[in-house]
Amino acid sequence: MHSSATRLAAAAVGALALLAATAGAASAAKAHGHLLQLTPTTRANANQSSNWFGYNQGSLEKGNKLFNAITGDWTVPAATQHTKGQEEYSSDWIGIGGGCVDANCMVGDSTLIQTGTEQDVSASGAASYGAWWELIPGPSLEITNMTVRAGDHMHASISEVAAGANVWTITLQNVTRGQTYTTTVPYSSTHATAEWIEETPLLIGTNAGFAALPNLTNPAFTAATTNGRPANLVASEQMLLTDSNSNVIGAPSAPNATADGFSACTWATSC
Repeated sequence: MHSSATRLAAAAVGALALLAATAGAASAAKAHGHLLQLTPTTRANANQSSNWFGYNQGSLEKGNKLFNAITGDWTVPAATQHTKGQEEYSSDWIGIGGGCVDANCMVGDSTLIQTGTEQDVSASGAASYGAWWELIPGPSLEITNMTVRAGDHMHASISEVAAGANVWTITLQNVTRGQTYTTTVPYSSTHATAEWIEETPLLIGTNAGFAALPNLTNPAFTAATTNGRPANLVASEQMLLTDSNSNVIGAPSAPNATADGFSACTWATSC
């Protein structure tokens, strides 16, 4: 996939505005998996984003495929402070919607349903971890009955209860600790994209904007499926994370040997 310019549909902008209104002015409120924001590409055969990196599949890229289920596993990365005295935030998640619909990323998607983990560092350098789920344009909702620590093995799934029903079951499991959270919610999705992502969340309120990225150990995403079948990830579906100067600061590896996973490396141009 390749992007030559910043492209974000007007509908996506509207969704972000509604998200901000929903979240209010609370300090450091976060939109964990908000819609993909693209940046101009300086590297061939990869899309670049100011908030996402990982893998993105789109319905047009996949021959008009619609996505009604996704799974993925990952290892919660350990977070440490990259810049002294700075609050830093990150999240790892799977989702349906919100990404690039076509291979060249000319078409974006304004819906997004996802679940994942949070890995943050306070200004004093203390790390904290948590779990959440989110329906754009609403704010993320914390999963309060789940303990998350660096090194934990997570399994996530999002599936439509019946084709075209627009009712979804979201499940997040901490396999290491034997904890599971499940909820079933109505949500009108385009079914247009599927993704496995590490992200810098959007901060709302005080110091609004994309969060600073902490140092993170390299989590291995695995067991990626869509519609109950192996995802068969390909390198052209990679998304790179860039800073405000278009420098790459987060990169996924090539797909693993079974094409159902990859590693995600922060503060690196390759992985």
